[in-house]
Amino acid sequence: MLPNSPYPLLEGIQFPEDIRCLPVEKLPQLCNELRNFIITVSANNPGHLGASLGAIELTVAIHYVFDTPNDKLVWDVGHQAYAHKIITGRKERFDTNRKYKGISGFPKMSESEYDAFGTGHASTSISAILGMATAARLAGNSSQHHIAVIGDGAMGGGMAFEAMNQAGGARENMLVILNDNRIAIDENVGAMSQYLLRITSSKSYNRFKKNLWNLFNFSKFIVQAFSRLGNAIKGQIVSQSNLFQQLGFRYFGPADGHDVVKLVRILSNLKEINGPKLLHIVTVKGKGLQLAEENQIAYHAPGNYDPETGEMTVSDEHNKSPKYQTVFGETILELALQDEKVVGITPAMAIGCSLTIMREKLPHRVFDVGIAEAHAVTFAAGLAAAGYIPFCNIYSSFLQRSYDQIVHDVALQQLPVIFCIDRAGLVGEDGPTHHGVLDLAFLRSIPNMIIASPINETELRNLMFTAYSERNCPFAIRYPRGTGVMTDWKTPLEKLEIGKSKLLKQGKEIAVLSLGPLGNNVSKAIAILENEGIMPTHINVCFLKPFDKMMLDEICNTHHTIITVEDGTVVGGLFSEVSEYIIEKQYAAKVVPIAIKDTFIEHGDIANLHKAVGFDVEGIVNWIRETYRLSYSKFVNE
Repeated sequence: MLPNSPYPLLEGIQFPEDIRCLPVEKLPQLCNELRNFIITVSANNPGHLGASLGAIELTVAIHYVFDTPNDKLVWDVGHQAYAHKIITGRKERFDTNRKYKGISGFPKMSESEYDAFGTGHASTSISAILGMATAARLAGNSSQHHIAVIGDGAMGGGMAFEAMNQAGGARENMLVILNDNRIAIDENVGAMSQYLLRITSSKSYNRFKKNLWNLFNFSKFIVQAFSRLGNAIKGQIVSQSNLFQQLGFRYFGPADGHDVVKLVRILSNLKEINGPKLLHIVTVKGKGLQLAEENQIAYHAPGNYDPETGEMTVSDEHNKSPKYQTVFGETILELALQDEKVVGITPAMAIGCSLTIMREKLPHRVFDVGIAEAHAVTFAAGLAAAGYIPFCNIYSSFLQRSYDQIVHDVALQQLPVIFCIDRAGLVGEDGPTHHGVLDLAFLRSIPNMIIASPINETELRNLMFTAYSERNCPFAIRYPRGTGVMTDWKTPLEKLEIGKSKLLKQGKEIAVLSLGPLGNNVSKAIAILENEGIMPTHINVCFLKPFDKMMLDEICNTHHTIITVEDGTVVGGLFSEVSEYIIEKQYAAKVVPIAIKDTFIEHGDIANLHKAVGFDVEGIVNWIRETYRLSYSKFVNE
């Protein structure tokens, strides 16, 4: 231990077995040190702060009571897992959290044996832990415990209910801990959040629970009593708890999620109860940092901040270009003010996708459906079938969760749902669970689907107007996270010709076909190459489907090599579209892709990730230069 160390207990903790050597009365001090450590390190290394600060006592209690990693622990989403990472062998590397080549910001099986399951999307933990509990029973391992920690926002997701439905009927030995902080990334919506609020605010039940737990100190006697009579007694006393009980779970709570000593006692006794159990705890998101407690949405994942005061650091931002999200938000409001049939839909991402801009003016026409992407799509389909014009805004990686609904409920019925696919391409520090690189491939195979990606903010705006004006089939518009490239973007709305590309630069020999904002890097790369006498043609494709085949016919007849550039996978997107057509027409042109290889891309800042995959200007210059060199060498040899 270092003299005057701010973390005298935490210094001696490397793994959970070190915590188990502490007397239980030392755990509050350990929790305080963990909280201060996270606040200090995260101040200059931004991440998911609020949820992790709220789950510290729970984390310590779980690892103190259960024999992890032998006992299996799954964190839903993983936003709250920072303390878990720190006390499971990653304390010294925590300052690399979410950085390129550093540790992941989410639980990751390949990173630690304590990460029993990789997470990043919501509502998956109960299904995963149920699978593990079932496997343990089949293997005859009756001593292993299985714990899933899920937030109140994720509990509203349909997958969580599907898992509870099976678990309650199967009677597997598992514990679900419902971490109720009454907020997800945005404010919680829907009946589940109201239901949990009724439980936690029920005066009669909380008075009964407090008296009973104080009387018996939650000893084995009361555990046995709840085990034998829990459903009957509690069902009679408080009807609010019937939902979980009727699903086959013994319900315990609500308990104070910041009383680590009490949590240890409760968890120790719950270990003695077999079958599916649910412990409902109440926590404060951002606990221990006053501004994070007061501004829970802003501090879900803040940027840099002062660790002493919590004040966020205001960056000196000279780039006056708007975020693509802002362009979407202002444009949908503009359309909605013109047409009362325009509605906006988001699955719990109203702030992130900027639907709040429309919600402030027209709240009755914006629908936050909670963490329920599949439902969002079919809900939008229902609105479209009734004559409304739904703009369904879903992050690219989350759109994966609604593929069946896109196919059957929208495309098959040719309903004009407008999908605004936010966070397309590489998104940065959140890593492979959040990179939006698969949508081009999985959407392109669907009939009746228009797929487009704008090169800049004005084109995004015009694509939205085109989709609004067309309204005869599903229309998908994908765009990236972050700022664009224009300052004067708010031009009069213009309807684009669907399936038509645009010539940006006439050149010779080599043609570069770019889809989406990476086209701006292509333009910069070509400007550099012109000084070397390399003058490629540059086409802004814009529409992947329907594809501009007349343009490709002309390119194939006048150029010997085509380079495709897309911020999606090399399999299934623009490269596949061009290659398939060239094979079909038996053209001689060679096709070279600049795209994501057939692999998952790790986390890191966008600059490093773009450099790693060759999306930066230098990388594109090198690709074009090398392609030109090889093609010229072949021409000379022939």
